[in-house]
Amino acid sequence: MALVEIQELTKVFYRDSQKIPVFEGVNLEMEQGEFLSLMGPSGSGKSTLLHLLAGLDKPTSGLISVGGANVTGMKRKELAAWRAQHIGFVFQFYNLLPVLTAFQNVELPLLLTSLSGRERREHVMMVLDVVGLNDRSDHYPRQLSGGQEQRVGIARAIVSDPTIILADEPTGDLDAESADEILGLLKRLNEELNKTILLVTHDAHAAEKAHAVMHLDKGVLSR
Repeated sequence: MALVEIQELTKVFYRDSQKIPVFEGVNLEMEQGEFLSLMGPSGSGKSTLLHLLAGLDKPTSGLISVGGANVTGMKRKELAAWRAQHIGFVFQFYNLLPVLTAFQNVELPLLLTSLSGRERREHVMMVLDVVGLNDRSDHYPRQLSGGQEQRVGIARAIVSDPTIILADEPTGDLDAESADEILGLLKRLNEELNKTILLVTHDAHAAEKAHAVMHLDKGVLSR
């Protein structure tokens, strides 16, 4: 059984009485440890697909299963608890809280767990070390470069040891050097820690870091 299974997924938005289909009948399987990139024009539904996988939005129809859990069948409270444990989301614009330090931003997902304060600190410092920022743990986002902020975002995404990492244009706001650092880090997470990653990107260079490239265009997903 694949780690991620998407079957006949359909998503339709409505604007007043106007029906706006995003995609229809999308199917996808991902195995444990697979690293896939997803490309497509703006408005093709790439980010929508990530949000559906993360349980942040509901499909119009179809099935999403992650690690054997039926995501589409969960209620809101169930989804919040499931997401905290199984989904690591990396955002284009980092989504760090400016009033919190790097340590505190990374710790946020662990506050929903039963870990003690000491255990949370061990987890946070471990992942900050993985992303090369253990010496920046007390820095606030405004004291970090864009690349460093994104590394904090990645540390936050992996601190709960999620089933899958969903990265939505994680290099879109970075200069070329910082982007390469982030792509190298994602590749390391995949190769060294066997993390399953789905990367949405417009950048063909970024997409090449993955095992395979998929394209979403006019509602059709293809490899």
